[in-house]
Amino acid sequence: MGNVASWLEHYSYGILFAALLLEMLALPLPGEMLMSYTGVFISSGSMNLVVSIVCAGVGVTFGVTLSYWIGYKLGKPFLLKYGKHIHLGEAQLEKLSTWFEKYGEKLLFIAYFIPGVRHVTGYFCGVMRIPFRHYAIYAYSGAWFWVCVFILLGNALGTKFEAYHHTINRYMIIMMAVGIASSLLFYLFQRLRKKAV
Repeated sequence: MGNVASWLEHYSYGILFAALLLEMLALPLPGEMLMSYTGVFISSGSMNLVVSIVCAGVGVTFGVTLSYWIGYKLGKPFLLKYGKHIHLGEAQLEKLSTWFEKYGEKLLFIAYFIPGVRHVTGYFCGVMRIPFRHYAIYAYSGAWFWVCVFILLGNALGTKFEAYHHTINRYMIIMMAVGIASSLLFYLFQRLRKKAV
């Protein structure tokens, strides 16, 4: 379990909250691993399931809220100038714009499962002045779903998690690809249906 387990042993719920909040501000922290190992600790009785989910969920919610308002206040010129320092340069802004045109706000829900994307969507949505209410509906529900998936997965596997870690990563990539493909097919179906009317 290495450093992640050591963090949890020493700082427990505090590190869970803080690390996930900071990850949503684009710091390179191992959020999925931390949540999965939290589930392992829950299975051994060292941590509480409900408290863990609440701490993680609130941390992510605070993080994505802060990143939205930072992006909103600073605006596009600032991000075009300094965004590269948080992995949000002009190329990333263009890519996110294209994805939002294709998938709309639903991208906010699945973005947590896409490495690199979840770290910048809050800033992007703030910069692009997406209405906060619409942003919050998808971003918050996606955040809590993401938290529950990884904590419950770690809890279900318990001490076997370490053995299945690489297999899980492979299946997560497959699930992510299937999710994106499904979203794309749904989008194309909607477009074709609108044209047919």
